[in-house]
Amino acid sequence: MNGGLYTQLLDLACGLFLLAAVLVLWVRELAVIVRIFALQGIALAALAVLLGAHEQRWDLIGVGIGIGLLRAGVLPYLMRRALAAITADRQRYGTAVAESRETQPLVNVAASLLTAALLTLLAYAVARPLTELNPTPATRALPVGLAVVLIGFFVLVTRRRALAQVVGFLLLDNGITATAFLATSGVPLIVELGVSFDVLLAVLVLQILTTRMREAFGTTDIDDLRELHD
Repeated sequence: MNGGLYTQLLDLACGLFLLAAVLVLWVRELAVIVRIFALQGIALAALAVLLGAHEQRWDLIGVGIGIGLLRAGVLPYLMRRALAAITADRQRYGTAVAESRETQPLVNVAASLLTAALLTLLAYAVARPLTELNPTPATRALPVGLAVVLIGFFVLVTRRRALAQVVGFLLLDNGITATAFLATSGVPLIVELGVSFDVLLAVLVLQILTTRMREAFGTTDIDDLRELHD
């Protein structure tokens, strides 16, 4: 793969990766948010495969394929199952639409998009000294990973639905993974397998907790649960 094509494809993958994080802030339908997360998983896998192909590292290509299967296949499948269970259970009460949407986030859509732009600028400002030390195509894209970390944390603290918060946690993890790939040109296979297993386990636990919340209280809205506690 020649340098020009590699740079263009890497920029495209990083652009899709960041765009997916921003779209999560824009969309309110939880089913669409899950599909956007799957798209980001494909972009992250493409990023790893491109780095592996450029450096002729088959282990890194294998890691990229594994990331694609887990974060664009397994994790979205588990979240779709959780969402389908919530919707089916609430249809009898006529509240399925409310449960399948992020109706009232703590920060509205316009302010969320503005915050995402500011967080992206902050990521570029913070990463600038690092990119100047080693100005390769991968390190120049490093701010994208940092921006997704910040946006994922923002989603995590401003969304009220439990499933939307799970997506925020996974965006945060995707950003950390992308930052590691771009900063070090990949991580050892055993490390990525360990991290991916931890993420899968965390999602399974969160899915179980979400199901228990729905069965016990009839909702996954964090504010409603707080009112029950009060």
